[in-house]
Amino acid sequence: MTILRARPASTLAVVAALAAVTATGTAVLTSPASAAQGCRVDYTPNQWPGGFTANVKVSPGDTAVSSWTVTWTYAGDERVTNGWNATVSQSGSTVTARNMSYNGSIPAAGATEFGVQGTYGSSRGAPTGFSLNGVPCNGTGPTPTGVPTTMVPTTPPPTSAPPTTPPPTTPPPTTPPPTTPPPTGCAGAVLCDGFENQTGSAPSGDWTVVNPDCSGAGTATIDTATTHSGSRAVRINGAAGYCNHVFIRSNKNLGSVGSVRYGRIWVRHTTAQPTEHTTMMAMTDSADGNKDLRIGGQNGALQWNRASDDATLPEQSPAGVAQSVPLPTNRWACLEFMVDGSAGQLRTWLDGTAIAGLTADGVPTHDIDGQWYNRTWRPQLTDLKLGWESYGGGADTLWYDDVAVGSSRIGC
Repeated sequence: MTILRARPASTLAVVAALAAVTATGTAVLTSPASAAQGCRVDYTPNQWPGGFTANVKVSPGDTAVSSWTVTWTYAGDERVTNGWNATVSQSGSTVTARNMSYNGSIPAAGATEFGVQGTYGSSRGAPTGFSLNGVPCNGTGPTPTGVPTTMVPTTPPPTSAPPTTPPPTTPPPTTPPPTTPPPTGCAGAVLCDGFENQTGSAPSGDWTVVNPDCSGAGTATIDTATTHSGSRAVRINGAAGYCNHVFIRSNKNLGSVGSVRYGRIWVRHTTAQPTEHTTMMAMTDSADGNKDLRIGGQNGALQWNRASDDATLPEQSPAGVAQSVPLPTNRWACLEFMVDGSAGQLRTWLDGTAIAGLTADGVPTHDIDGQWYNRTWRPQLTDLKLGWESYGGGADTLWYDDVAVGSSRIGC
C-alpha cells in the first residue's frame, strides 16, 4: 500500500500524474540511489581480434546518487571476463555493474569511472540500452562513444584518468626479500643455462624454437655480440603486430622442481614497453587447461597475465598499474619470480627489489590481485618459454642470458 501525505496545491498535478503512471506499472520513484533522466553512460572500447577492454563513465546528471547499478546490452556475442572499480556480472547479453564500497556516491553533475575486459567470438556490435539505477540514460536512443568502425589488432587497456572517488586507503601488500641472501650462481637449480653450449646460429640442444598459436616475422638466434656473461646469449627479434609469436622452450624436465618454483632470468631489451599487451616469458600450467602463465607488459609496465581468462596482475586500472614498474631498456636486468602452486601465490623481484603490484599473496587486494583471485588458482607449471608475443603495434629486440629455475631462490 502506498500512503500519500498531504501536499501543497501546487504539486497536485504532479501527484496526479505520478498516480496515473503508477497505474501502468512504469513509475520511477526518485531516491538517493536513483538517477535523473539526465543521466549519461559513456562506453569507450578498445577492441582487437577476439577481445576488448572498455572504459565506462557514469554521470548521474542533476541528481546525486548514493549507490549505482549500471546495465547495458551487447549486440553480439561479447562476454565480460573481468572488471575494475565495479562488481560486474553478465546474464545472456545483459551486463550489470555495481559500485564498490568506495565509489558509490556520485554528486550531482559529477561522474565516476570503471572498466571491463572481455572476449567475443564471431560477432560484435555497439552496446545499447544503458541505464543507471533502472533509469534509461543518454536520452533517446543511447549512442555509446568511441566504437571503432574497423577492427584494430591492438590491446591497449583503458587510458582514462583514475576514478573521481579515491581507492581504498589500505596500502598494497609488500613482499620483502628473504632475511638470508639467496645464493648466487645456480646452486640447487634444475635448469641453469648461460647458452655457452650453443654452437650454431639458432638455439638447439637444450632449447627448441617454438611459435605458439601462430608464427610470423619474429626470430630467435644465438648472439655473441651482446651477452650478460660469457660469450653467448639468445636474441629475440620481436616483430610488431598480432601473430608474430616466437619463443625458445627449455627441453629440461622441470617436473622435479615441485610445487614451489623459483626462476631467475637476465633480460635486456631496446624498446620501452608499449600500451598494448606483450609477453616475454610463458609457462604452461597443466592445472589450467595447459594454458600459459605469462609475464610481459601492458600500459607501459610489467604485468603477469593468465591466458585462460586474461586476468592480470596487477589489475589494469590506473592505480593498479602504478603498483608495477617498467622493465628498464638498454641494460641487463635481473628478473626473479616465485610461484607457489600449493598456496596459489606469486612473487616477483626486479634487480633484487620486490614489486608490490606483481605480488599475489592469497588475499585479494583491490587494484592488485583482486581480479587474479576471481577464482581458485593452484598452478602446476611444466615448462619455460622465453621470447615475444605482441598483440598490437609493439616491436622489441630482447636478449636472454643466465637463466635458472629451481625449488629455492637463486638470486642475481
